[in-house]
Amino acid sequence: MANFAHRTRTALILGSLLALPSCISFAPDKALPDTVAELPDSYGKEISQQTYQPKAWWSAFEDPMLDALVEEAMRDNLDIAASAARLEQVRAQARVARAALYPTLDATGASSYSDSPLAGTGFDGFGPGDGGDGGGFPALDRLVIENYTLSLAAGYELDLFGRIRNDAAAALRDTLAARYDYRAIQLSTAAEVISAYFDIVDARRQIGLAESTINVLAERTAQTEGRFNQGLIDSLELYQIREDFRNVQSALPQREALLTSNEGRLALLLRDYPAAMSERLNQPLTPRLVFEPVPTGMPMELLSQRPDVAAAWFRMEAARLRVGARKAERFPRLSLSGSVGTQGANVSGAFDVIDNWVLSLGANLTAPIFQGGRIRANIEAAEASYAEATANYAQSVLSAFREVVAALNSYEKNRERYTLIVSQRAEAEASLAVQQRRFSAGIGNYISYLDALRGLYQVDTSLSTAARDVAIARLDVHRALGGDWVMDSEVEPVPLIETEKDPVRDDVADGDVIGDHEAKPKRSGDKTQ
Repeated sequence: MANFAHRTRTALILGSLLALPSCISFAPDKALPDTVAELPDSYGKEISQQTYQPKAWWSAFEDPMLDALVEEAMRDNLDIAASAARLEQVRAQARVARAALYPTLDATGASSYSDSPLAGTGFDGFGPGDGGDGGGFPALDRLVIENYTLSLAAGYELDLFGRIRNDAAAALRDTLAARYDYRAIQLSTAAEVISAYFDIVDARRQIGLAESTINVLAERTAQTEGRFNQGLIDSLELYQIREDFRNVQSALPQREALLTSNEGRLALLLRDYPAAMSERLNQPLTPRLVFEPVPTGMPMELLSQRPDVAAAWFRMEAARLRVGARKAERFPRLSLSGSVGTQGANVSGAFDVIDNWVLSLGANLTAPIFQGGRIRANIEAAEASYAEATANYAQSVLSAFREVVAALNSYEKNRERYTLIVSQRAEAEASLAVQQRRFSAGIGNYISYLDALRGLYQVDTSLSTAARDVAIARLDVHRALGGDWVMDSEVEPVPLIETEKDPVRDDVADGDVIGDHEAKPKRSGDKTQ
C-alpha cells in the first residue's frame, strides 16, 4: 500500500510538471527596420490612393491565347514544379521540428536466451547428488536463462525556456517564407510568359513590315536604276538606294532568328519544344493594347502584396526566433521518462500482466557547465543571422518601392511615346495619300509615292515596338506591385497567409500578417519596453 501511495505521488508530481506552461522565451521583441517604418505614404502619383486589383490583370488584353498560355504555365512550368517540391521539403522539416514538442512513445518486444557453462564460476558441480538411488538430483554444469519482455516507453522534454518552441516556430516561418518563394516563382513565370508572348507578337509584325519594306525598296531600286541608265540621276543616289535595300534585307534574318528564339523561350516556360510552340501559335495574335492607368494602392500594401518582401519578413522572423532558441540552451533541460511492461521466463509469462508487470519512472535534469564557448558562439551566430535577415528585409522593401516608382514612370513615358508615334503615323498616312493623289493626277512621280509608302512602314515598325513596350511596361507595374496573379484557385496550393494559424502556439502568430501593424512592433532603433 505504501508503494502504491509513493507511485501515486510520483505520478502526480510528473503530471504537474507536464502541465507547466512553457511561457518563457528569450527571442528579441519584434522590430521593424527604420527604413520600413518610415515607408512613404504614396509613390508620388495621384493614382496611388486607389485600390489595387491584381487578379488576372492580363485578361484586360482580351486575348484567349494569352490567357491559356499563362494558365498552362501555372500548371506545367518546371521552375514552379521545383519550387513546389522545395516547399514540400521545408514543410516536412517544419513537422520534424514541431515533433519535439510532443512526447515520444515506443513499443518494445525483446527476448533473450543464454546457455553457458558453470565451470570456473565457483558454481560448477552444484547439487547434492548424482540422481541415483539416494534420491538426489544431478549436479549442474550449465546455466540456461530465458527472458521475454514487452514494454511501452514514453519520454518528454519540458520546454521550460522556449528552446524547442522557438525552433519549431522558426521552422514554421521558414515554411511560410518558402510558400512566398513559391508564389514569387509563379509571378515571375507569369511575367516571363506574357513578356515572351508580346515579343513574339512584335517580332511577327516586324517581319511582316520588313518584308513589305523590302518589296517597296526592290521596286524603288528598279526605278532608280532605270533613271540612272537614262542619265537622269547620278550614281550617288543609286548607291544610297541600294544600300538601304541591302540593309533592310540583312535585318530580316535577324528578326526571323529573334522570333524563333522567343518561341523557344515561351516553349521552355510551358515545358514544350520550340517546333510545337511555333505550330501552336500559327494563327493571328491580336492582343488589345491596354492604355488605362494602373491603380497602385498604398506603399504599405507592398509588405503583403510582394511575395519576395513577405518571404524576407518570415526569414527575419525565423532568425529572430532562433536567437531565443539558442539563448535557451544556456539553461537546464528537464526530461521525463517512463515505461510499463511485463517480463517473464517464457512467452506466456511475458503476457501475464497481473503478476509480471514492470513499472519504471524517471526524471533527468541536465545543466550546461562548460561547453568550450559553443553556446555563446551559437548565440552570436544566431544574432548575426538575425541582423543579416533584418538588413535583407529592409533591402527588399526599398527595392520593391523603387521598382514600383520606376515601373510607373516607365509606363507613363512609354504611353507618351506611343501617343507621339500614333501622331507621327497620322502624318505619314497623310503624306502617302497626297503622293497617291498627285501620282494619279499625273503631277507626281511614282518614286515619291514609294518613298511615302516606305516612310509609313517605318513608322508602323516603330509603332509596333512602342505597343510592345507599353504592354511590357504595364507588366512591370503589376510585377512590381505583386499581389495574387493566379487565375484558377485549383492551381494554387498555397492559402493566403491571413488564414494561416500557428500550430505551435496561436499567440505566436498574432500580428504576423505582413503590413498588419495592430501589434505595433517597434522599430529596430527603439528601446525595449
